[in-house]
Amino acid sequence: MNAVTNEWKSIDLFTQMKEHEQVIFCNDEQTGLKAIIAIHNTTLGPALGGCRMQPYPTVDAALFDVLRLSKGMTYKCIAADVDFGGGKAVIIGDPNKDKTPELFRALGQFVESLNGRFYTGTDMGTTPEDFVHAMKETDCIVGVPQEYGGSGDSSVPTALGVIYGLQATNKALWGSDDLQGKTYAIQGLGKVGYKVAEQLLEKGANLYVCDINQAAVDSIVSYAKEIGGSVKVVQGDEIYRTDADVFVPCAFGNVVNDDTIDAFKVRAIVGSANNQLLDVRHGQMLQERGILYAPDYIVNAGGLIQVSDELYGPNKERVLQKTKAIYSTLLDIYTQAENEQLTTIEAANRFCEKRLEMRSRRNNFFSHKKRPKWDIRL
Repeated sequence: MNAVTNEWKSIDLFTQMKEHEQVIFCNDEQTGLKAIIAIHNTTLGPALGGCRMQPYPTVDAALFDVLRLSKGMTYKCIAADVDFGGGKAVIIGDPNKDKTPELFRALGQFVESLNGRFYTGTDMGTTPEDFVHAMKETDCIVGVPQEYGGSGDSSVPTALGVIYGLQATNKALWGSDDLQGKTYAIQGLGKVGYKVAEQLLEKGANLYVCDINQAAVDSIVSYAKEIGGSVKVVQGDEIYRTDADVFVPCAFGNVVNDDTIDAFKVRAIVGSANNQLLDVRHGQMLQERGILYAPDYIVNAGGLIQVSDELYGPNKERVLQKTKAIYSTLLDIYTQAENEQLTTIEAANRFCEKRLEMRSRRNNFFSHKKRPKWDIRL
């Protein structure tokens, strides 16, 4: 990451954001808010994407992250078949030290100034409760607690989508989508990773796990003992070298890179982390090594499906039904990649770009001068 962002320092800002419509730098001295909002593409509707908070070492690192994440959201929205575009927000700060209600109200004011072009909610380092404060300044917030009119914890459908992705991958590799008896190496036991681990244990799978949060590790080990499951704890980079069948990245992105790719012994990589490949060429390198890669924005779309659905009025059954489509979509991507001799990420990108081109003629109702017709303010 540092090497990449250092290289960017000499690149003009407009060159860095050439694929994006708009990048907004948000500064509020009183609350200490330092944030960047990136709107990638609004062809299909207003931009939608979560807001993450972490202590980025430099502004360049934060910009690099928000540009990649917002572009990924465009593809995720297209693949999930929701009428939204891609956007993302990042807050530069330590989520354990720098959060205040006033900071999130300041963020809400910046979001409101975009007049419906951007909807946001929780992501890594933020919680639904944080955005209860932002809601006091804007209605362009999704994923808030149910008691505030939201749809609840978006990590639930996200984890379910990962399970569907794992089942589809097992089907492609071994002819059966049964998860029992296979071994999965889960990197990260956060909001999504922990739920994935629980469900895999319940389905009879074996696990390797790692996380910097010892309490989460202890908890999943305890749960495994309770139900008679198998969990082995590894530390740090050891997770890349396990003899698991599938690597399941559920923490930070960029984990498939020049430093890690030769360590993998797995048959597939399927997880919830965004931007797992540092570069598209790493998809080709995985294919050359016989490792099947499940494009992250296909697999982790469950949360997006829920928060986008929320704007039509929360409906859990509708969300679960749409999340099931991750299974068939991923199998289609695998088939397309094989038939056209593409990497799976190339096949997924082509699928999304073709759909974007087709849908661009159908979504002209959206105007930047007015809120979308389903806006909860109306």
